[in-house]
Amino acid sequence: MTLIITFIILILFYSLVSGRLERSIVTAPMVFTTTGLLVYLFLPELQTKKGDMEVFLTLAEVGLVLLLFTDASRTDLKVLKNIRNLPVRLLSVGMLLTILLGGLCALVVFQHLNIWEAGILAAILAPTDAGLGQVIVNSPIVPMKIREALNVEAGLNDGLSVPFLLFFILLLGASAGDSGSVLAQFIVEQLIYGALVGIGIALLGGWALSFAHRKNWIAHSWLQLGVVTLPLLCMFLSEAVGCSMFIAAFTSGLTVQKVFIKAGKHSVEFTENWGQLINLSIFFLFGLLVAQVWREFDWIYVLYALLSLTIIRMLPVAVSLIGTKLSKATVLFMGWFGPRGLASIVLGMVYLEQEVHNAGENIIRLAVMVTVLISIFAHGISAMPGIKLYSRKIKILNPSAPENEVD
Repeated sequence: MTLIITFIILILFYSLVSGRLERSIVTAPMVFTTTGLLVYLFLPELQTKKGDMEVFLTLAEVGLVLLLFTDASRTDLKVLKNIRNLPVRLLSVGMLLTILLGGLCALVVFQHLNIWEAGILAAILAPTDAGLGQVIVNSPIVPMKIREALNVEAGLNDGLSVPFLLFFILLLGASAGDSGSVLAQFIVEQLIYGALVGIGIALLGGWALSFAHRKNWIAHSWLQLGVVTLPLLCMFLSEAVGCSMFIAAFTSGLTVQKVFIKAGKHSVEFTENWGQLINLSIFFLFGLLVAQVWREFDWIYVLYALLSLTIIRMLPVAVSLIGTKLSKATVLFMGWFGPRGLASIVLGMVYLEQEVHNAGENIIRLAVMVTVLISIFAHGISAMPGIKLYSRKIKILNPSAPENEVD
């Protein structure tokens, strides 16, 4: 009860000064993570029990399911049709190289990890979180082309990371002789069943919402809730079928556009309000978890976190942008602003829920926590100064520079 009251009071106080904070370097994830950390330090009796962890995981899963559906449903699929477009480059070459480089660095830095454990860590930390750098994607100073690329990348790379994570988890838990059957199980149960569940719910639910909307049967105030039921249905039906709720929610968001084009608009309206409350509660609870284990943080975790936020992120971005003729300032800007946040927290929880009990579990858990913690503050603090510095660099560019073109 104390935690709930503290969180409610925090929401109240943050709302009172939210306008002023939006004009500063202080972000909501920074405030809620720090508060969660301080609450535990000053009230150590609030140790998170197993039941609390289950509640946290459920809350985190709901948050990610809503995020995956919303990001997918609002994505303009036309942007992804041209392989030369920046989002496609970032989501294909960029993301694959990020997972590969992240796994290789994990093997070097954490010598106790095996190849599948390294892959798990890399997949958890591959997705970016536009919410941590919201000022970037909303800033009119940043060229529209660059903002759109970073926003679409963050919207889709969390869903694309899920198959890699589940695949590595399955391979880790399988014996060498069962690897073939594990791959078949993964493809059928997680990918195919998950996609079918998502597509089915999107087509049926989306058609029903579209039909009711055209007939003026549905009140506008209920339209948001009607759309939000689709990812929630994906979540619970996936549990019954035994497939991935995240893949179901992601494919459902992509499919629903075909039958109800306004679904993305209404799902965004919900997540910007009630969905934001769920996301902030996750950062608050993340702070509590960090406070419990911060004494276990070692320089080696900080080293990997710094590698993850710089070389592991920035080098793949630079490679994926070869041939675009973008300026070095733009490549550096896009490389740096790939923060790790909500998706990595939840994917880390999903991994821990599998109870594989492998030797590298604690290493992966601590590496994820340190990386996300550093990213919350590093990307939050650097967002506004980074925009100002970047704007000075691109002002001297030729008006016909690629940054100013529209795909």
